[in-house]
Amino acid sequence: MVDVVAVGVVVVAANGANAPALRRTELPNGLTVLSEAVPGARSVAFGTWVRAATLHERPEEMGVSHFLEHMVFKGTRTRTAQEIALSLETLGGSLDAYTEREHTSFQARVLDEHLREAVSVIGDLVFEPLLRASDLALERKVILEEISMVDDTPDDVIFDVHNRELWGSHPHGYPILGSRETVQALDVPHLQALHARAYHPGRLVVAASGNVQHDALVETLLAEGWGARISGDVTPWSVPAATPVAPHATHVRRKDIAQTHVVMGGASIAHSDPRRYAFALLDMLLGGGMSSRLFQRVREELGLAYNVHTFSSSYADVGSHGVYLASAPETAQKALDAVREVFAKVVAEGLPAADLEAGKRQLRGQLVLSMEGVSSRMYRAATTALYGEPHRTIEELLALVDAIDSETIHDVAREFFDPAQQTIVSLGPKAVR
Repeated sequence: MVDVVAVGVVVVAANGANAPALRRTELPNGLTVLSEAVPGARSVAFGTWVRAATLHERPEEMGVSHFLEHMVFKGTRTRTAQEIALSLETLGGSLDAYTEREHTSFQARVLDEHLREAVSVIGDLVFEPLLRASDLALERKVILEEISMVDDTPDDVIFDVHNRELWGSHPHGYPILGSRETVQALDVPHLQALHARAYHPGRLVVAASGNVQHDALVETLLAEGWGARISGDVTPWSVPAATPVAPHATHVRRKDIAQTHVVMGGASIAHSDPRRYAFALLDMLLGGGMSSRLFQRVREELGLAYNVHTFSSSYADVGSHGVYLASAPETAQKALDAVREVFAKVVAEGLPAADLEAGKRQLRGQLVLSMEGVSSRMYRAATTALYGEPHRTIEELLALVDAIDSETIHDVAREFFDPAQQTIVSLGPKAVR
């Protein structure tokens, strides 16, 4: 048996002194392992995060992280593509992967008795992909079809356009799928180089939640060879500082669609910003659901859009946020002006005390409900390692929400929601400004 070194083991109660704890172990090869047992669960969510994604790509290799995420499913040294597909589904489980801006993740959800199978399959995907030229030629077609699917979906493509307009040439502005030109140019050596640099224990975080015991999880990882893998290069990626482009308006003309799609947004808070929960509360009240100010004003009172909502993403160094809506070309400008009015009002006045208290109740409920699922707990566990955050109990999270005051809300509104500081992108028959 390989000895393990426990590093910074975190023992915190999720709901009282006797509740389950988040535990953390670092293997000698640098692999970080976290787990949280959930009483009453009969399933386990298991996943690994690779510290490499779109943020770390060069312009000529845009989409290589996403391409590699696809390619590992085409076959490994011990499993064919069909065997990978059948491995967990035939057990009633699921296997998934995704590429985002800072990380690439491979995740499984299985019955507790099938945890070892999940560990084996994901280990195979991460460490042993074949990356054959014949598979690449086929999968390139699939990814080009995926890009075409996005191009045919205006409410997808507009977010890529807005990212590009907001961040310019910075990697935060790259499309995660890459462009047709870069995907066509990518070849096996590009994928092999990324795999060698990033898909090793020193750049991996493993997390599990559900009916899982930490020591047994570590033993399973060791039995499946994760502890024997050699760590590679852990030199920090060279990423330029992210500075948003000055606010402006851009239109993408499309005559083949019936609506004008609009995104208005800008830079926002980083993951570690102490105002994170104040921002989340304000964002939620402005456009987080049917009761939000934007939904009530733009849809219910004015009837200008079927869909209007806010969105936000936080990264290690910065964040982005905004509002999306779609409206008839002749009413899109009026809808956007209504959004500006809602933003301007909260910038000028902040939130009334009653709205702030209602927002706290709503955010508290969302936080507690989000912790009911083992997958969300798995992701929260991984976040502690990915972003260097403390693992807070539910009581601690709710205390942070309760501590939000009107002054902080007003400061957040003035800094991030000023209509004059937003970049506007429209797509459709008619431009807005």
